[in-house]
Amino acid sequence: MTTITRTFDILTHAEENFNYDVALSIKRNGKWENFSTADYRRYVDQFSLGLLAMGFKKGDKIATITNNRPEWNFMDFGMSQIGCVHVGIYPTISETEFRHILSHSDSKILIVADKELYQKIKPVFDETENLKEIYTIDQVKGVKNWMEICELGASKEKELRPLLEKRRDDVQPDDLLTLIYTSGTTGLSKGVMLTHNNVVSNVKMVFQFVKYLNPGDRALSFLPLSHVLERTGNYLWQAIGLVIYYAESIDTIGENMKEIKVNTFITVPRVFEKVYDKIINKGRELPAIKKMIFFWAVKVGNKYDPDPKKRSAWYNFKLSLANKLIFSKWREALGGELKGVIAGGAALQPRLARIFWAANIIVQEGYGLTETSPVIAANNYYFPGVKFGSVGVVPEEVDIKIAKDGEILAKGDNLMKGYYKDPEKTREAIDEEGWFHTGDIGELDENRMLTITDRKKEIFKLSGGKYVAPQQVENKLKESQFIDQIMVIGENRKFTAALIVPDFVFLHNWCALHNVKYRENIDLIKKPKVIARYQEEVDKYNVQLGQISKVKVFRLVCESWTPETGELSPTQKLKRKVLLKKYSHLVEEIYGEK
Repeated sequence: MTTITRTFDILTHAEENFNYDVALSIKRNGKWENFSTADYRRYVDQFSLGLLAMGFKKGDKIATITNNRPEWNFMDFGMSQIGCVHVGIYPTISETEFRHILSHSDSKILIVADKELYQKIKPVFDETENLKEIYTIDQVKGVKNWMEICELGASKEKELRPLLEKRRDDVQPDDLLTLIYTSGTTGLSKGVMLTHNNVVSNVKMVFQFVKYLNPGDRALSFLPLSHVLERTGNYLWQAIGLVIYYAESIDTIGENMKEIKVNTFITVPRVFEKVYDKIINKGRELPAIKKMIFFWAVKVGNKYDPDPKKRSAWYNFKLSLANKLIFSKWREALGGELKGVIAGGAALQPRLARIFWAANIIVQEGYGLTETSPVIAANNYYFPGVKFGSVGVVPEEVDIKIAKDGEILAKGDNLMKGYYKDPEKTREAIDEEGWFHTGDIGELDENRMLTITDRKKEIFKLSGGKYVAPQQVENKLKESQFIDQIMVIGENRKFTAALIVPDFVFLHNWCALHNVKYRENIDLIKKPKVIARYQEEVDKYNVQLGQISKVKVFRLVCESWTPETGELSPTQKLKRKVLLKKYSHLVEEIYGEK
């Protein structure tokens, strides 16, 4: 029996224990395309042999920019079993970031998904000296295709097979597996160095949280595989014998769930918010009596407690009725066979966890970082291992302590080697005693349940799990002569937004030129012509930002922020909490909350 110590051992383990006709599947052009365990092995080995034929050595870097698809798995194991390092890159980042990552990572070749990405990346590829070739996964006329590497490998099978076996044996658990670039508060992203052991130890550690899943169960994959949570989850699903289905697109998730009768998936809170909003909106459209029953069930669900001792017999009776009449339809909408869902990447609203648990949909919120491969804590699927509002139990395999200033510090086999080519940033993150400083403030109770209470770093996550570095966005938009001060917002929200203080001297001059009449600044910031001009300005700078960081909505405010009035620190830094409180009415308006 194979012991899993390196990620690609997962495939050998699958061949021995779960030799499936359908191991991976993807919906393309309206049809499910299936790959057996044998197909999986064939593509992985052919890709490895092709890379060997091209002269790739242990430690060489290969970059991919692609949507989720079986080919990602084939290339990933194909690289790792000969000691190459996979640099997986988000398809939605800015051109500046693409340029930085492709150059900084020393990647030798680049493989992109399709024609659209090829056209977007080609100018960057042309300027990046270390990149020798660019390939696409889809067929694109006049461009090299990834299958050419596989075909080269197949043609050299006999002569290179012994070398492949030797290279596979040479890969050690502590060898570098991947570089995953993660954004910092300022400046360009850092390359997190994760070893096979970092990721494999995390995969083994999280087994305990998903014991309700069985070999042959179906997982749907749609979070980007360039995200460490989906990637580690992808390895976990394979290690326990699940069949992985890749969603056709982000818009078809609901439909795909029903088609495959999904048993599990990994998501970010934003997806749950969308699902919940959709369900509630449908409830509002029901005829009077049905609508009354629907919202009665929601009310019952909102009072759910995971501790069975805290649920009275009367409550349990109402809950079983609510399940029969209403929640059973929610489960049907998600395929009817959903066992549990892992939520990470941002904070999940406790009310959402509560109502989904009430509806017999187990939502397990967890916590971690790219630097910790990623899981540090997770809610279990049974009480007392679950607590709404917390990020769950810290397993024994992770050492954790709370520093004097409240920061969460962590240690364990899952902790990265460091930041690629950046010993200084590595020393800032991992202290002399080996503790990793997460940048998050939290509390740990006597049952090792962890709760996040604040962010030490100003960087925040949207509810979709993506990071936004507000200072970068603010500094970019402050280049505009129209803008004096700006605060970017969006922590655990759906999108990035901003509060803007105009440069009134400049704006007054513009108004004189454009015949805009006003009495006071408070009137001026409400003028449609002024708002439209600011929209133009925001649009201009948005072009230079990554998709996630673009300011989608803004509001103008007419008071300047100063240390004297309390919105700035003595060193002119924004007091974000003070500003959020002061402008809470505008924040609610931006995000449509009443």
